[in-house]
Amino acid sequence: MSESPVLSRPADAAAHRPAPWSWPRLTAWLVLGAVTGAGLLLTGAAADGGVRLDGVTAATPATAVGVASLCYLAAAASGRRWVSWVGVPVTSAMPFLAAALDVPRWTLFAAVALVLAGVGLAARRPTTGPQALAMLGYFGVAVVALALAPRVGLALAGAALAAHAVWDVRHYRRDAVVHRSLAVWCIGFDVLLGGVCLVLAVAG
Repeated sequence: MSESPVLSRPADAAAHRPAPWSWPRLTAWLVLGAVTGAGLLLTGAAADGGVRLDGVTAATPATAVGVASLCYLAAAASGRRWVSWVGVPVTSAMPFLAAALDVPRWTLFAAVALVLAGVGLAARRPTTGPQALAMLGYFGVAVVALALAPRVGLALAGAALAAHAVWDVRHYRRDAVVHRSLAVWCIGFDVLLGGVCLVLAVAG
C-alpha cells in the first residue's frame, strides 16, 4: 500500500527537498519553544516530588520526552499532521489525569502509546512503526533514568530530551509526519529544557 500523501513525500523526495524556512521564521518558532521549556522549569509543572535539584527532578525532562514522543506518534497513527499540535495540550495534561486516577504517569504514557501504535498499524500507516520505535528509545531511556541516583537520572533524562532534537531536525528537513512549526518549536523546547537539566545535574 502506498504511503499517505499527508505524511510522506514522493519517491524522488531527495531531489525535491523542501526549501528551508527563512531565519526570522525559524528563530521565532525556536524562541517560542525555548520560552515554553523555560516556563516549564520555572513553574515546576512536571516535577512530582522526591529529591530535588534546584526544583527539578528527572521527572521533568522524562515527562517532556513522553509528551514530545506521543505528539509524533499521534500524528503518525492518525495520518494527520495537525494532530501533533492538538497532542501538545492533551498529552501535557496526562500527568494531572494520572494523578487523579492514582496511577503512575509513565504507565499512562505507555498505555496511550500502545493504543496509538495499535491504531496506526491497524490502519497501515507507514510512519507508525518508526515513531513507535522512536518513542520506545527516547522515552524508554528517560524512564530508566527515574530509577537512578538523582543527579545521574536528571542528567540521563535531560540528555534523552536534548537528543530528541535530532528527531525534530530530521522531520523539519523532510517536512514529514508533523507540521514543520511543531518540529522547530520542539527543537527549541528540547534543547533548552534538556540542556538546562544537564547543567543542573552537573552543577548540582
